[in-house]
Amino acid sequence: MNMSFTKVSKLSVLIAISLGVVGCNKTEATDAPAVDKVAEAKQFITDAESTMADLSIEINRSEWIYSNFITEDTAALSASVSEKYTGTSVKLATQSAQYADLTLDPADKRKLNILRSSIVLPAPLDPAKNAELANISAQLNGLYGKGKYCFEDGRCLTQPELSAIMGESNNPEELLEVWQGWREISKPMRPLFEREVELANEGAQDLGYENLSELWRSQYDMKPDDFSNELDRLWGQVKPLYDSLHCYVRGELNEQYGDTVAPATGAIPAHLLGNMWAQSWGNVYDQVAPQDADPGYDVTELLAQHNYDEVKMVKQAESFFTSLGFEALPDTFWERSLFVQPKDRDVVCHASAWDLDNEDDIRIKMCIQKTAEDFTVIHHELGHNFYQRAYKEQPFIFKNSANDGFHEAIGDTVALSITPNYLKQIGLLDEVPDASKDIGLLLKQALDKVAFLPFGLMIDQWRWKVFSGEITPEQYNQAWWDLREKYQGVKAPIARNESDFDPGAKYHVPGNVPYTRYFLAHILQFQFHKSLCEIAGDNGPVHRCSIYGNKEAGAKLNTMLEMGQSKPWPEALAAVTGTKEMDANAVLDYFAPLQVWLDEQNKTANRQCGW
Repeated sequence: MNMSFTKVSKLSVLIAISLGVVGCNKTEATDAPAVDKVAEAKQFITDAESTMADLSIEINRSEWIYSNFITEDTAALSASVSEKYTGTSVKLATQSAQYADLTLDPADKRKLNILRSSIVLPAPLDPAKNAELANISAQLNGLYGKGKYCFEDGRCLTQPELSAIMGESNNPEELLEVWQGWREISKPMRPLFEREVELANEGAQDLGYENLSELWRSQYDMKPDDFSNELDRLWGQVKPLYDSLHCYVRGELNEQYGDTVAPATGAIPAHLLGNMWAQSWGNVYDQVAPQDADPGYDVTELLAQHNYDEVKMVKQAESFFTSLGFEALPDTFWERSLFVQPKDRDVVCHASAWDLDNEDDIRIKMCIQKTAEDFTVIHHELGHNFYQRAYKEQPFIFKNSANDGFHEAIGDTVALSITPNYLKQIGLLDEVPDASKDIGLLLKQALDKVAFLPFGLMIDQWRWKVFSGEITPEQYNQAWWDLREKYQGVKAPIARNESDFDPGAKYHVPGNVPYTRYFLAHILQFQFHKSLCEIAGDNGPVHRCSIYGNKEAGAKLNTMLEMGQSKPWPEALAAVTGTKEMDANAVLDYFAPLQVWLDEQNKTANRQCGW
C-alpha cells in the first residue's frame, strides 16, 4: 500500500511538471474572465495530448518487450510504466472535468470529452483509495490468471487447457466437472469486486458522472440511456434469427444427450455448448451439422499443399489490403513483427496488432499455426494495423476507432471476405462449391457469430446494473443467471447460489474490460460487409461476396478509417454505409438462407421454440 501511495505521489509531481498548470490555482481560475478559461482549456488539451502521446510510446515499447521476453524484470518494467500511464490518464480526466461546461470549438470539445470519459476504472482522488483500487485490480487479475482446477487424478489444468476439454469432449459428466471446477476460482473475487465497484463509482463521481455505468455508456456520442435503447433495438432485430438457431441446436443436443441431460424445451444447460462460457458454439458444429455439409475442401490442407509458411500467410493477407488500394506494409513490419513462437523464451502467444509510435511502426504478434483459423486471424489482425496507419495523421486523442466496436469490426469485415470465391482468386481453391454447400458454411459461422450476440450484450447489461446499484451485491449471481436466461436462453447446469461468483469466471469481468464493443462489432461487420459489397457491384448473395481486388470499396473503407475518432461514430459509419444508424438487418440478409433452413428443420421436427 505504501509503495503504491509513493508512486501515485511521484506521479502527481510528474504531471504537474509535464502539464505545467492545471487546477493549481482554483480561485484565480474561477475569477478569471471566460475567455481566459477557454484559452486555459485549449492549452490544457494541447499539453495533455502531448503528454499522453509521449507516454503511449513508452508504454507500447515496454508492453512489446514484456510480451516478447517474459521475465520478472520485463514484467516489473511493464507494470511500472503501465501504472504511470494509468495514473496520468486518471489525473487528466479529473482535470478535464473542470472545463466540461465551457463553449469550445467542436474538435476541442470532443477531445475533452474523450479525455474525460475514456477511463475504464477511474480512481478516487483520495490517494489512499487510489492505491486500494490499484491493489484490488491487481488481485482480481491475479486470481484469474493463476486460476486452475485440479482433478482427482492430480492433474491441475489452466483455463486454456480446461477450455480445450469443453471444446472437444462429448461426455456430459466430464463437461459438468470442468464447468463447475473453473467457477471455483472466481468465488474469492466476490468481496474484492464489490469493493472495486464502490471505489470506481466514487472515481466516476469525481469526474462528474452519477456512477460508472453512466461513464461507460457516455463513450458513444449519445446520451447514456439513448445508447442503452439503441442496443435493445439492435438486439430486437437479430433475436428472431437467434431464436431459430437456439431452437435447432437445442433440438440436436436433445437427440444426442436425451431429456435428462439436454431437455427439449426451456433454456440450454451451459456446459453442453462447446465453450467455457457458452458464448460461441462453433465447437458443437460436428454434433449439429446437417448431412452433406462438407464443402469439399479444407483450408488447412490447401495451405499445406501450396507450401504456405507463416510469412507467406501474412504476405497473402497483406495482398488483400493492397488489392483494395492500400499501401503495402512498411519494411519495419516484417523486421519487427513476431510470426513464429520462439523456442528459446516465453512469449505471449495471443494474437494482437500493435502501433508502437502512432505513425508507421505497426506490427503483429502471433505464434502462427499453419491452419485455416490462423489464416483468418491474420487477416483480422492486419485490419487493425491498416486502421492504425490510416488515422496516423489525426491528433493523438483522435488516433483511435470511431467507437470501440469499429476497431474489432474492421478486422472481422475483412475476414468475411475470405469466401470460397476469394480462395479461388488467390489460387488456393480450384473450384467454388455450389450453393448446396452454403448451409453448412453458414451454420458454422452462425454458431460463432450469431450465438455470440446475446452474450456480447448481457455482460455489460449486468455490469451497468451493478454499477448503478440496480443489482445489489446480495443479488450478483442470481441476476447474472437471470440475464443469461433472458438473453441467451442458457442456464446453469447445476444449482448456483450467492456463495458463487460466476461472472468472475469470465476474464473481462475481473479484468475490467468493457464488453459491449464485441456486440457492436458483431453487428457492424455485417453492415460494413454488405455496403462494401454493394459498392463493389456484387449483386449475388452477400454471404458469397468478397471485396478482394475492388479499389472502389477500398477507397470508401479508407475514407472512414482515416477519420479515426475525430468525428462522432454515426458520421464515420455513413462514410461507408451512407446511413448514420447501425442496422442489424445486414446480419439477417447474410444468414437469410440459413434462417429458412433452420425454420424448416424446426418445423419438420415439430420443435417447440423459445424458452
